[in-house]
Amino acid sequence: MNVKELYYEKITPWFQKRSSMFIMFTAVLLLGISLAVLYYHSHESLRREAKERAENHLTETGLKIRNVMSAIEIVARNMTWPMQKYMDKPETLYHLLGRIVSENKNIVGAGVGFKANYFPNKGRWFEPYITQNSDGTLKNRQIGGAHHNYLEAEWFKNTMECDSCLWSEPYYDESGAKTLVATFSSPIHDTDGNIVGVLATDISLDWLSKVINDDDDEYPSENIMVSRKGLIMACPVESLIMNLSSLEAAAQLNDTMAMEVDRRMLAGESGETTVWNNKGEKTYVFYAPVGESAGWSMAVICKDKDIYGNLQKISMRLIAFMMLGLFMLGFILWLSARQAARLQKSNAEKQRIGSELRIARSIQEQMVPKDYPPYPERDDIDIIGTIKPAKEVGGDLFDFYIRDEKLFFCIGDVSGKGIPASLVMAVTRFLFRTISSHEPNATRIMEVMNESLSSTNKSSMFITFFIGILDLPTGRLRYCNAGHNAPLIISSANDNNGSHKAQTLDVIPNIPLGIMGDFKFEGQETVMNPQTSIFLYTDGLTEAEDTEHKLFGEERMINVANESPNTCDMHSENLLGNMQKAIGSFVGEAEQSDDLTMLLIKYTKEHREVKLKRTITLTNDVGNVPQLNAFVDTVAEELALEQADTMELNLALEEAVVNVMNYAYPHNTQGDINITAEANDIRLKFTITDHGMPFDPTMKEDADTTLSAEERPIGGLGIYLVRQLMDSINYERTDGCNVLTLRKKLVR
Repeated sequence: MNVKELYYEKITPWFQKRSSMFIMFTAVLLLGISLAVLYYHSHESLRREAKERAENHLTETGLKIRNVMSAIEIVARNMTWPMQKYMDKPETLYHLLGRIVSENKNIVGAGVGFKANYFPNKGRWFEPYITQNSDGTLKNRQIGGAHHNYLEAEWFKNTMECDSCLWSEPYYDESGAKTLVATFSSPIHDTDGNIVGVLATDISLDWLSKVINDDDDEYPSENIMVSRKGLIMACPVESLIMNLSSLEAAAQLNDTMAMEVDRRMLAGESGETTVWNNKGEKTYVFYAPVGESAGWSMAVICKDKDIYGNLQKISMRLIAFMMLGLFMLGFILWLSARQAARLQKSNAEKQRIGSELRIARSIQEQMVPKDYPPYPERDDIDIIGTIKPAKEVGGDLFDFYIRDEKLFFCIGDVSGKGIPASLVMAVTRFLFRTISSHEPNATRIMEVMNESLSSTNKSSMFITFFIGILDLPTGRLRYCNAGHNAPLIISSANDNNGSHKAQTLDVIPNIPLGIMGDFKFEGQETVMNPQTSIFLYTDGLTEAEDTEHKLFGEERMINVANESPNTCDMHSENLLGNMQKAIGSFVGEAEQSDDLTMLLIKYTKEHREVKLKRTITLTNDVGNVPQLNAFVDTVAEELALEQADTMELNLALEEAVVNVMNYAYPHNTQGDINITAEANDIRLKFTITDHGMPFDPTMKEDADTTLSAEERPIGGLGIYLVRQLMDSINYERTDGCNVLTLRKKLVR
């Protein structure tokens, strides 16, 4: 056998065999490495995702708890000053406590504990306390006594000693709220600045478990909340709540790391660590403070098997497939992995875009009023509106709110559709809210909005817009149009055919917003009679197309308005519902080409018979205030009002009239101030009229009552007090007169 034959018979087969084995081994090795890398990155991705979910849950829970606690703290601090004012009349404290409980759903009870024998005729213990029954009524009690010695309670002693606001440790309130509560304590001072008592505001902690477990993550977790002293306030095991401290629970695990985590939580720290439970299971603990002012902390505990269990199962299966399929399986998996990666990336991108669009739509929907009727307590206005975007998000908007007895409302249509239009819509709505919050003139609001939008309009988008300001006591409507469709006015009077009379409101078109920054808009005004409606819409209504590209048109719209009930009742037939049905029937199978927005506002003020009317005229001399007080006392006496209500009326009228005396007329100039009191069966109204210089006191910013008297700037406290004491305040400049109207609902 020569060398050539030896090569072909011996060496070549050996080389081919070894080469095939090498290729197969290499393929398996590469597949194994790929699986290992995939497992590592998947493991890290799941770890980061679990950490982000836990941290987001801690952050969201902290925000929810802080929002509740901040609201309680603000309410309590704002009420200490009125309590100081009525310290000489302890029985009136029930009225102030009742306002605290009734105006905040999270407060289950409120009381004031005074130092021993502060009121000699009340005995050693005097603690007026108010809770709210399930039917909304208030229950007044004096719970101080030997059986409830609040003088030794933590919330009372600590607040009296440090003379500052404090949150108590959680406890079961046997005497007051009859539930697990935490108390926010605020010191009460007398007029000399001496601390004489403590305002205790109790919040129920029943909502804590729901808040901390409000987590829809795909990985189950156990959430624990502890108090400042380590007492367990909420956890999955109910028997441990308020019965065991977190340090004791950690000691039962015999885990030094768990005890260290507990010490960090009690120190107000945040972080993450790994511990093993009493079953030997590896768990991850994420912790952070969630109620800083009360010293509360929360931990989210996730088990290793819950996070990585599916990943481990998948990895074992892949390894089994690799061993069975060797090179071919590895090759197929390699190709599949590449394809899966591309598909996953594509799906992730689609999901990301879809998620962002859903978030954008949710944010946009939150900007538009959606609770109807929006003002169920009022009998002078009713509103209903709807928006139907052509895409996921749109550029239409409407908004409305009531300030100082004026209904501010608007409707607009941004040129274009989709995300760019929705962003411009959000900016436009923000500008309307911001500017109208301190500007009562529709034309001026439109001009300021136009100037702001024009200065930043790099994309050359414009907005057709309509602004209306309806004075609810008088029905006077001031409005300004910026290139928008003219609204319909639907009269309550019926014509000969028995249908409503709808006609187009006379509007000056002007130009849309965002085109010319220095354009001078021209406003208009009219008067809306009671039971009259104004119907506002965007061109998505009149320009809706059918399959043959015919338009719905203004004539069809007016016919539907005339044939529909003049009502905003969302539970029965109304104009918006009939209009949507008419459009749906008209367009048929045609795709919606533009955003469709409609807003119906009905002025429903009813005339009520005046039961009492009294008038007094004073000069602008503060020395006439006693005459004003006597006038108010007479009105209150004829209406059989309670003493506390009479005091509030006197205080509000005195603040308002003295303000007119000081500012309406030039210095050293005498002028008259006319005060008229009118009352019907449900409401008392005071109208203050003067012929002085134009001055709108409602535009004065309220004083910041969270600041101390030394830090607070002069001014604003009077109008703030009037707003608190009266149900509404309204200013109008009419026929050269300042007309300020204060209203108070009569309790019968």
